[in-house]
Amino acid sequence: MGAVIALLRALLGSLRDLTPIIVVIAFFQLVVLQEPLPHLLSILFGLVLVIFGLTFFIFGLEMGLFPIGESMAQAFARKGSVFWLLIFAFCLGFGTTIAEPALTAVANEAAEVAAEGGMILHHPQAMEEYANGLRYTVALSVGIAILLGVLRILKGWPIQYMIIGGYIGVVILTMFAPQSIIGVAYDSGGVTTSTITVPLVTALGVGLASAIKGRNPMIDGFGLIAFASLLPMMFVMVYGMVVA
Repeated sequence: MGAVIALLRALLGSLRDLTPIIVVIAFFQLVVLQEPLPHLLSILFGLVLVIFGLTFFIFGLEMGLFPIGESMAQAFARKGSVFWLLIFAFCLGFGTTIAEPALTAVANEAAEVAAEGGMILHHPQAMEEYANGLRYTVALSVGIAILLGVLRILKGWPIQYMIIGGYIGVVILTMFAPQSIIGVAYDSGGVTTSTITVPLVTALGVGLASAIKGRNPMIDGFGLIAFASLLPMMFVMVYGMVVA
């Protein structure tokens, strides 16, 4: 019974969160553009699917991903094996990024544009190789980013200096990277922090900071997502310099 009530609350929360978007779209379509909504039934049906999809996703995070992420981080901390904790952090970052649908979409779009611009052969195999190269480059960078973030929590390093240094590196690489890859690189930093990566990585950081004596979950537990956004920009620009 408690699970049903929680699910209904999540459903109402999703409806509340989506209401402003619905109002904005309806206002501009009907009042500003003064045109009826095309395929109204399809739009309504899609909206219902979005509401239920968002509800089940949030409900699943709260029931499964957040608890398992925190419990595994705490278990690794109790085990006291830094090596396996760092291996787990890298694999978690790499695996969740490879599974990100947003990254797949951006990589495929980048391959299509690169083929049309003559950067690569306009051939399915060449486009697939280019897209996969982007995906694996970003996944590798996120894996290293999460590893560094976990190491920061273990050592208590101040995050601001690492972030400032990272963005200095981004600026320097921007001056040398091909113009055609810079926009893709910057967007890669955003698409990695999406539906799959964020919940697990956040749970890992909070769980680890909670389990280590002398660490504050609010201060030390967050910040892993910042690394996951920063390193992909650098790695993709290097990737662009290599394949150019």
